Amino acid sequence: MNDFFLQYGGILYIVQFIFAVIIGLYFWNLLKGQQSRKTVMFRESEKETIKLKQMRSIKLSEPLSSLTRPKSLADVIGQEEGIDMLRSALCGANPQHVIIYGPPGVGKTAAARLVLEEAKANPWSPFNADSKFVEVDATIMRFDERNIADPLIGSVHDPIYQGAGAMGSAGIPQPKPGACTKAHGGILFIDEIGELHPMQMNKLLKVLEDRKVLLESAYYNENDPNIPAHIHDIFRNGLPADFRLVGATTRNPEELPPALRSRCLEIFFKPLEKEHIQRIVLNALERLNFEIDDDALTEITRFASNGREAVNMVQLAAGIAQMELKLRITKPIVEKVLNNGRFSPRPDIKPKERPTVGVVNGLAVYGATAGTIIEVEATSIPAAAGKGTWTVTGVIEEEQVGGAGHSYTRKSMAKGAVENVLTVLRSRYGINTRNYDIHLNFPGGIPVDGPSAGISMATAVYSSITDQPVDNLLAMTGELSVQGLVRPVGGILSKIDAARRAGIKRVIIPADNWMATLESIDDMEIIPVRNLDEVLSRALVGEVKKKTALQAKCRWHGPKHMGGLIAPDNDI
Repeated sequence: MNDFFLQYGGILYIVQFIFAVIIGLYFWNLLKGQQSRKTVMFRESEKETIKLKQMRSIKLSEPLSSLTRPKSLADVIGQEEGIDMLRSALCGANPQHVIIYGPPGVGKTAAARLVLEEAKANPWSPFNADSKFVEVDATIMRFDERNIADPLIGSVHDPIYQGAGAMGSAGIPQPKPGACTKAHGGILFIDEIGELHPMQMNKLLKVLEDRKVLLESAYYNENDPNIPAHIHDIFRNGLPADFRLVGATTRNPEELPPALRSRCLEIFFKPLEKEHIQRIVLNALERLNFEIDDDALTEITRFASNGREAVNMVQLAAGIAQMELKLRITKPIVEKVLNNGRFSPRPDIKPKERPTVGVVNGLAVYGATAGTIIEVEATSIPAAAGKGTWTVTGVIEEEQVGGAGHSYTRKSMAKGAVENVLTVLRSRYGINTRNYDIHLNFPGGIPVDGPSAGISMATAVYSSITDQPVDNLLAMTGELSVQGLVRPVGGILSKIDAARRAGIKRVIIPADNWMATLESIDDMEIIPVRNLDEVLSRALVGEVKKKTALQAKCRWHGPKHMGGLIAPDNDI
């Protein structure tokens, strides 16, 4: 053996040296390649960083919508009552979950963004300087039903999925916090909360109840010693999610799940009035250093239905003025904007100039909070005995409410309410309505639910049959029962506001809707009533013509007919 090594040792050393050189060159090239890749990556990263800096250095002028955005809750125009309620709900010692209802462009999102900063200023508030405001948009919120990804609630990246990283290679599931956990200790704002998927809505309700997010994974084993302690803690105790929810929606309250509504304080933002639109327009013009003619300002306030529309109109008008080298917006410029944008004027129903037979000012609510005046017209034409008919026009009998996944069809009850009206007129006033062709019309083609317009329809029909005019400066709302009683309805405050804006001097409401706050209204008379007799005595101009010649022709049918008077048999 020694002779072998003595004879071939030199050759073996040469072979060993060659292998060492080859292996060394291999690793040297490997390290050189890694270094070159790092150099290339560094150079590419440096190029991209320079590009980003160059892009960030380029800035256009700030949009007018951003310039006019409120900086504090006091800057939110036209929502004083809603802002007070929002402060009460979130800025005190025990903040509540909140849902804000209202039409688009009236300040819901702006108020939600600002309320946390005001709450932090209150020493009694549980919110502190570290409390976060996390905002998500339900219209673009996407999630996976298998919990692979859920940006709202949170999810688990299981080891088999791409991007699981080193922990995934070790077979460890990785919890990923969602917006609920990121908002812990602060406010989670969900814009258009009514658009959330029903499954996400149910998960959110569970989080609101538990104040934590519980996650599950088929790959989690509580006895696995390789899983880090913090992941064990998350799966056992959940991710913290103690926040206050603020949701905003343009939907009606009945379109949201009752379980969500029961957990939240509901706040309603009103549609903006003309004076509010005017203030928004003037604020926008001040930021642009532009002036405007009075008639141009009037045109914008007549067509803009919300603050966002008003600001967009101003921005377009200012652009046209700049192209014409002017710093003043005139009416022709505004008309160009309105014609191009195909804008429609705001509905502005005014009462008649004088008392009119068969015309009554009714009151209604559309959307979540908007009140309006509706004209109720009635015409009664004598017909052959017992051959009369009745017709209702101008009512949207069926409307689709909601959106994808939430839509349902709502039918008007107007025709059923007309049956109540005709029954009351026959039974209590001795008017044989079968001897008349009665036509009820609601000009404008609006959704009318029916019951709340009951006393309006009864007054209009009674007025048209007896030829008595109705007070043109009086409006009314209330459901009419078949016994002639006035039942309570909803949206009283919104309806009274609408009557005030229209110049109405007296408003009839059901006595059951009376509130102490209505006593503070001093610019109009609020009249609570319990039956149709009280309605007619206050609505008709002159003495109410009832129980006269018409009643003389009727005969009494006793208690069986609830004390009603009906026409003699030969008139039916």
